[in-house]
Amino acid sequence: MKKITVKKIARTVSSAEYVSRLMDDASVEYNKIDIVNWPDYPYCPDVKFRVAHTGDFILVNYRVTEASVRAVAPADQGRVWEDSCCEFFVCAEDENDYYNFECNCAGTLLVNFGIKGDRHHAPESVLTNVKRWSSLGREPFDERIGECSWELSLIIPVTSLFNHDIKDLSGMTLRGNFYKCGDLLTTPHFLSWSPIDLPQPCFHCPEFFGKLVFEK
Repeated sequence: MKKITVKKIARTVSSAEYVSRLMDDASVEYNKIDIVNWPDYPYCPDVKFRVAHTGDFILVNYRVTEASVRAVAPADQGRVWEDSCCEFFVCAEDENDYYNFECNCAGTLLVNFGIKGDRHHAPESVLTNVKRWSSLGREPFDERIGECSWELSLIIPVTSLFNHDIKDLSGMTLRGNFYKCGDLLTTPHFLSWSPIDLPQPCFHCPEFFGKLVFEK
C-alpha cells in the first residue's frame, strides 16, 4: 500500500492562492499522479500534487501540464470529471464510505459521500467553505487545444468530512487516493497516485486507496 506522511504546518492561510507559497516555505514534497491503470487510455499528462494540514484544514496543491484543457461545468456539483479535473478521495482508516473532492481546472467542485452506487451530495455549506484557487481563473470555458500548464489549490476544512466529527487531524491515519481525469477531453485519460487493479476505469474503489498519515 502506498503511503504519504501529511506534513503539519503550524500556520494558517486565508486564501487558496497562497497555499503553494506556504508549501514551498515548509518544503512539502510533490507526489506523482502517473499510474496508467488501463491500456485503452495510455495518455499520461504530467501531473503532481502535494498535501499538508494545519490540524483543522487539509491543503492540496496540484500542478498539471496536458495537451488541452476544458472547464465546461457551469457550477458546483456538476459533471466536473468530464473537464480537466483533479480529484482527492478520502475515507476513515477502517471504513469503506468515502468522500470525493473533484475539482476542475476552473475551481468548480463536486463533493459527495457514501459507498459506490449509494452516494449523496455534500450540504451546500461544505461547498461554500472549501476555498479554491486556479491559475486559469474561475470562469467556465470550452476545450482549449494545445499544451497548457496550470495549477490548482484547495483549502478543505476538516468540517468538510461532514459525516464524521473530527476536530483535529493531527496524529490521525486516513486512506485516500489522488486522481487526474478528463472524460470528454480530446485525449481522455484516467490517472491515479495509488494503482487500481480493475478491468475498466473506475476511481470509486476504496479497496485500492493508499495510506495518509497526518503528522502530530
